[in-house]
Amino acid sequence: MMSSDSWRPSIGVPRATETAKALKHRKVKHYGYEFRYDNNNVDKEKPLSEGIPQVCDGVLERCLKENLIKVKPDQLTINQYQPGQGIPPHVDTHSPFEDTIVSLSLGSKVVMDFKHPDGRSVAVVLPGRSLLVMTGESRYLWTHGITPRKFDVVPACDSNRPGPVTSDLRDLTLNKRGMRTSFTFRKVRRRPCDCAFPSACDSQGPPQQSSGPSAPQSDSDASCLEREFVHEVYEQIAGHFSSTRHSPWPRVLDFLRSLPTWAVLADVGCGNGKYLGLRTDLFTVGCDRSRSLVDICGQRHFQALVSDALAVPLRSGVCDACLSIAVIHHFSTQERRLAAINELVRLLRPGGRALIYVWAMEQEYNKQKSKYLKEKKVKQEEGSAPGNLQNSEVSDQVHAGKADEDCGFFTEKNRSTLSVHRNRTAFHSQDLLVPWHLKGGSQQSKGVGKSSESPAGSKASESSPVFHRYYHVFCEGELENLCQKAENITVRSSYYDQGNWCVILEKKLGMIF
Repeated sequence: MMSSDSWRPSIGVPRATETAKALKHRKVKHYGYEFRYDNNNVDKEKPLSEGIPQVCDGVLERCLKENLIKVKPDQLTINQYQPGQGIPPHVDTHSPFEDTIVSLSLGSKVVMDFKHPDGRSVAVVLPGRSLLVMTGESRYLWTHGITPRKFDVVPACDSNRPGPVTSDLRDLTLNKRGMRTSFTFRKVRRRPCDCAFPSACDSQGPPQQSSGPSAPQSDSDASCLEREFVHEVYEQIAGHFSSTRHSPWPRVLDFLRSLPTWAVLADVGCGNGKYLGLRTDLFTVGCDRSRSLVDICGQRHFQALVSDALAVPLRSGVCDACLSIAVIHHFSTQERRLAAINELVRLLRPGGRALIYVWAMEQEYNKQKSKYLKEKKVKQEEGSAPGNLQNSEVSDQVHAGKADEDCGFFTEKNRSTLSVHRNRTAFHSQDLLVPWHLKGGSQQSKGVGKSSESPAGSKASESSPVFHRYYHVFCEGELENLCQKAENITVRSSYYDQGNWCVILEKKLGMIF
């Protein structure tokens, strides 16, 4: 099968009967039926003139014989991954395909991550020549994806055996990825899906909503909102986001220059690490919720780890200084924003200082427009599509997976609904969703999607990837008032800097907790 599939015109199949796409991060072909990224479905009345290549018959016959599948598939998607490439977390759309999906891995071994809506996750090793079978809950509810990286952590013993990655650090090693090709077989569905997971089912779910998620009413709501509209979004846009974050802000640089030689600095929410290497005479460590951004830090030889800003795995009182640049405005309740500030204070030694930046509601201050408003021209990092959920077709498909009903995003009509901001315009509400148009070259448009390499059956648009990130923009005085609720600190200074409210905190002497 590998020798037949050379990614030249076909596997012995005329060009007109197959589809082949060179996506940004992988190559893909469809056989039997073409998955249409414009409507996230297959045209069941228009099969391709040639079905699944005969070279696959042996595999399918064995699957039938061993009762891994009940009927022979009629749709095939082949993905080819170069080392370091991956695919975003997703659930294959329910309505186009039947229950069982099987995927044959050929070539390099890889780790695939499975995640449940309740936060559980399992990393599974897929060696070459292994067959992944997804049925029931694993097919309909858990997302599956491959993190883009060049090395995977795998079991050291029997590393060619498929299965979950152990948590035993003594039995782990690094595996360098090579070329990998996956053959994913599906059966096209002929009637609406009646699975046991209606909250995640497009056949059984309510009609497309024109409004966005609701403002959180509990800590559980807030955690769910941030996971869907912050954490998972940054995981998908990490590469493009990093390419737009390269120039240090002057007043942040001034703060770093004010630190004594060999001071210990923690950058909480470090992103791609652009502040970690500015002074080589400091002990610096960064942390970020996005594993993909932390991987970028590692590639730049910075010390960084994956961590939530509410629970940084460092000892109390160990830092001379902390940075929190454009982080706290992603927390969706005042209690969580205050908790993030208290975590910075915990890390500081007595007399240590923290610099905090958050996005300002006032993008025009003292009769001066911020850089954000001045740059009306479409920027690489954020497009200019109108912030309207209805015309951008965004609701629960902005990011990986559908919103879980337990999160309450779409269930209570009396909750205030988060609006979507129009980029490069003044803010009209404090809690909102801000579009990020993933870089897509000339193919970029106003649609929505998870990324420019959306998987077959996922809720995304191939040609127009748009993500939405949650923000709470701060009014004048709000950040200082919030900091004054934190214990054992003094607000040394506060200022406005190009559309951001900023404070410098100092931990009181004699306070270690």
